[in-house]
Amino acid sequence: MNIKLEKLKQDKQLTDKKEYNLKLEKYQRRLLALQQMLFQEKIGLIIAFEGMDAAGKGGVIKRMNEQLDPRGVLVHPISAPAAHELRYHYLQRFWRKLPQHGQIAIFDRSWYGRVLVERIEGYAVDHEWKRAYEEINSFEKSLTDERYIMVKFWVHISKDEQLRRFEERKLDPVKRWKITNEDWRNRKKWDRYVEAAEEMLSKTDHSYAPWHVIEGNDKKYTRVAILKKAVAHIEKSLIQMGQPLPEYELFGAK
Repeated sequence: MNIKLEKLKQDKQLTDKKEYNLKLEKYQRRLLALQQMLFQEKIGLIIAFEGMDAAGKGGVIKRMNEQLDPRGVLVHPISAPAAHELRYHYLQRFWRKLPQHGQIAIFDRSWYGRVLVERIEGYAVDHEWKRAYEEINSFEKSLTDERYIMVKFWVHISKDEQLRRFEERKLDPVKRWKITNEDWRNRKKWDRYVEAAEEMLSKTDHSYAPWHVIEGNDKKYTRVAILKKAVAHIEKSLIQMGQPLPEYELFGAK
């Protein structure tokens, strides 16, 4: 995938609230139907989210989970590795968080930190993050060869929209906890993060674990677009495995 993130047109919108709610519920119910099939057939699902700070990943994950059976979903918010995790290969902590066959695991940030924040902030030296592309590709291929489905989303917002959201969070006592000094520091390195993300997308986008780049300036559009693409990829993967798709009518999701 060769893409220039800053050239994405951020004009895609879903402004009609009724249309938004109808589409959101449709794909939430389809995802629920697919969850039941994955459980019955013992197929694991891994969904990874990356993107610029304040891109809305958490809001997407919240809507993705609203109608799923919580017993079969694991959400992993990924931050800096703990001291004891630094004693191992960086992928070790992600192997430990993989879902069982039949479960879903959603990663709010992921192993791609190696080629993003660890690269930019110097936590991984050049030869470490450069070899990580091959390591990550092998990691994902080994999983998808063995009854796992994987799909990855990069949520991108404009620099101006990020600033607007930062300022909104700073002024809102309910959302203030979401904004940190680290977010402001990362913003100063915007261009470097964009460069790293574009290289990551070009070197780790594969049919078995594809990247989907989603325009994030309009939150309603973003949420529906991601659920729709997640459903489509799961359906495609099930068909390739020889599995019939669920009867969506039973879930009210025609």
